[in-house]
Amino acid sequence: MVLGIESSCDETGAGLVRDGVLLGHAVASSMDEHARFGGVVPEIASRAHVHAMGPVVRQALAEAGLRLADVGAVAVTTGPGLSGALQVGVAAAKSYAYTLGVPLYGVHHLAGHVAADTLEHGPLPDPCMVLIVSGGHTSLLLVRDLARDPIIHLGDTLDDAAGECFDKVARVLGLPYPGGPAIDRAAREGDPDAIRFPRPLTGPRDDRYAFSFSGLKTAAARWAEAHNGGSLHVADAAASLQEAVADVLTRKAVTACRDHDVKTLVVVGGVAANSRVRALAQERCAAAGIELRVPPLKLCTDNGAMIAAVGDLLVRAGAQPARLDVSIDPSAPLEHATLHPVAAPAAPRVA
Repeated sequence: MVLGIESSCDETGAGLVRDGVLLGHAVASSMDEHARFGGVVPEIASRAHVHAMGPVVRQALAEAGLRLADVGAVAVTTGPGLSGALQVGVAAAKSYAYTLGVPLYGVHHLAGHVAADTLEHGPLPDPCMVLIVSGGHTSLLLVRDLARDPIIHLGDTLDDAAGECFDKVARVLGLPYPGGPAIDRAAREGDPDAIRFPRPLTGPRDDRYAFSFSGLKTAAARWAEAHNGGSLHVADAAASLQEAVADVLTRKAVTACRDHDVKTLVVVGGVAANSRVRALAQERCAAAGIELRVPPLKLCTDNGAMIAAVGDLLVRAGAQPARLDVSIDPSAPLEHATLHPVAAPAAPRVA
């Protein structure tokens, strides 16, 4: 059984996975403490992780009906993320691994988002196309064996990620933080065709797989400034922005599937919880004959279960564990699911 620990940003997560089955998980969020600042404050996040780590692990164990002594391996996010926040999770994971005498695995945060889908839908098809959309990341990935093979980047965001665009425009529209859920709620009462916001990098000469949301963010902000004299309709602006983001994301993802003859699209990350992104992805995948897999809402945002899922895959693949002096990498590129130098193999016994 693998204990997974996630602390890359403002959520402290612990999860327990064995043979691809989620046994229990718990998440403590410090979101309310950051909301009054309009964004995540790293020092507040780090302190919140210190206070929440023990209780979250105990809660996950209690949900699974297990004891700490039942844990056979520990997996932890070692990057990317906020430096101080990552340090808290890695320190805790090292303590648990050392105390229990079990192997430790350093995991890439984004690989965790990919693995989260396996907890709901089973093993990933080989190959599959993965669209990661979150507050800090927007990427199109070609994934084969997540535990063994390199992850191929087809395209990434050149500037703002989709979730970052939502957060920044929500602030201009006077909506609360975090912006993604606020935009989604406001959009329910709006007309998605009311404002024709731009669809960045969708022209015939543009990179088919790259993303850019900075210009869209600016266009929405300028529209809000121009209509703030009394005619500003927040619901229409939210719905139109959400439609533009969903259109770009799903259009490029389906194009990538067709270009590479991939029959399964997996959409993961916090923005995968957006209702319009999910609906439009389903519509376009159905029309293209592509299977769509999206984790349940509870597994879209940061959580320890997804890190435990990667750890479980690594254990079953026979991957070498990390050394106990493994360190964090706050800006780690996504190349492999593991993110650490491996431990030296045990010396052969001398008779």
